[in-house]
Amino acid sequence: MHIISVLVNNHSGVLSRVVGLFSRRGYNIESLAVGTTEQNDQSRITLTVNGDDYVITQIIRQLSKLYDVIKVQDVGKFPNVSRELVLVKVEINSNTRDDIMHIVETFRGKVIDISLNSIIIEITGDSEKVEAFIKLIKQFQVRELTRTGLISLERGNRILKEYEEEF
Repeated sequence: MHIISVLVNNHSGVLSRVVGLFSRRGYNIESLAVGTTEQNDQSRITLTVNGDDYVITQIIRQLSKLYDVIKVQDVGKFPNVSRELVLVKVEINSNTRDDIMHIVETFRGKVIDISLNSIIIEITGDSEKVEAFIKLIKQFQVRELTRTGLISLERGNRILKEYEEEF
């Protein structure tokens, strides 16, 4: 799995062009997260994709050519911090409440909402933690589940704008 960070000008249509590049070439995006950066006129698109080094190099080269793309980097090649957010609505009753709460505490999750018959849980963490939580919570009646795409930053002082072209 590769984590591709794309710094772009925050204009309408940029995301469509980035995603269109993937669909035109038959590449699958495993996850996608987009948000503004510390500068409101720029957004960061974080994509997770599968592929060998050749395919990833081609993706990065093609993305770099798109209008409004400032920088592209495979952040997964470097030590990084990656997180994902999951919200899960689980059916609860007096028999399952304690077991569910124990799982939430173990994973350092948060109860966001609770009613007589359901609970909404928030979990953040790396992909392995998220997958482990989902696997455990599925033994109960999961009513709804949604997750963000992975977001990631390289550890240390270097920032995406400082990357030199590698091609």
